[in-house]
Amino acid sequence: MTLAAGDAELLAIVKADAYGHSLALCAPAVARAGARWLGVTSVEEGVAARRLCPDARVLVIGGVFAGQGAAVIEHGLAAVVWEPGQLEELEGAARAAGARPGSVPVHLEIDTGMSRQGVSADGLDAVLALVGAGSPLRLEGVMTHLFAADEADGRVTEEQLVSLGEALGRIEAFGLFPDWLNVGNSAALLGGETGRIAAMAERHGMKAMLRPGLALYGLAPQFEPGEPEAVAAARRRLQPVLSWKTRVVGVRTVPAGAVVGYNGTFVATERMQLALLAAGYGDGLDRRLGNCFSLLVRGQRAPLVGRISMDQAVLDVTEIAGVEAGDEVVILGTQGHESITAFDHAEAAGTIPWEVFTRIGARVPRFAV
Repeated sequence: MTLAAGDAELLAIVKADAYGHSLALCAPAVARAGARWLGVTSVEEGVAARRLCPDARVLVIGGVFAGQGAAVIEHGLAAVVWEPGQLEELEGAARAAGARPGSVPVHLEIDTGMSRQGVSADGLDAVLALVGAGSPLRLEGVMTHLFAADEADGRVTEEQLVSLGEALGRIEAFGLFPDWLNVGNSAALLGGETGRIAAMAERHGMKAMLRPGLALYGLAPQFEPGEPEAVAAARRRLQPVLSWKTRVVGVRTVPAGAVVGYNGTFVATERMQLALLAAGYGDGLDRRLGNCFSLLVRGQRAPLVGRISMDQAVLDVTEIAGVEAGDEVVILGTQGHESITAFDHAEAAGTIPWEVFTRIGARVPRFAV
């Protein structure tokens, strides 16, 4: 089954400052493009998103803490819940605000095997009892997280969807009929699970909601052990949204034997030209990239030499003619015929593209181009 246009709603994931891309830029951009829902982690992020997009639906995925219910009500947010205490916090705030029965939407997360957040099968009835008749809360949606959707064999995802189906049956038996079935991250969306999600939603009288994160920013997750052709095709079409650049502060010549950076982890073996950059680990340039990664200057790859400092890094530009102060240096993105991706950073630093993006520091200015 394929997913036809109009069969699903998009929940645009803009948490963690829009994956480091800037909530202030990205939330209005996706709203202008037609997204009606924004997904954030915290109530604080939700309040910021509401100020930027007064007409959007804002879903707080990470739940609520004690004392945050009033802000959820005041700013018209929808909260994901899975603990009785979260529902009690929201109900108390809703009643204090004089909310009508069923006027405050909540989305229930089901734990289908990740053991992170979400209500277990044993705890489901106790949570459902708190959104019954007379409560100001209304069960608007149900969600789960497909935590292994990037595993090409699909075995874990199949088990999760079976568990989710069982939970939906119990919710219906309780007399609750949510509007939205919120399942499907980037890997599920690109890997072909959307048809099954839409079919499950339809069986239960719900509408599917898909929540791409990484794909929204122009990258396809990597699949193991092999990548389905549909994912490879999507990867070819997607274009990364973000480029990260800095500039050369100055260029110096050093003799053979000169040490570079803290603790002398790099020693010049010959006369070298070194370019000092205005970027360091305080900006999000991973310290582990020193002596094992290259950046782009004048369309060529230049190795990072020595340890990356908090505010600065050094490139070996001995083989690149004419590098001078003010030259643009690409940390992430394309220059000339060369490109550096978040996957390149991740592989060199032993991490994942999500961390590469989200660790870019707040002091790095973001501009829409």
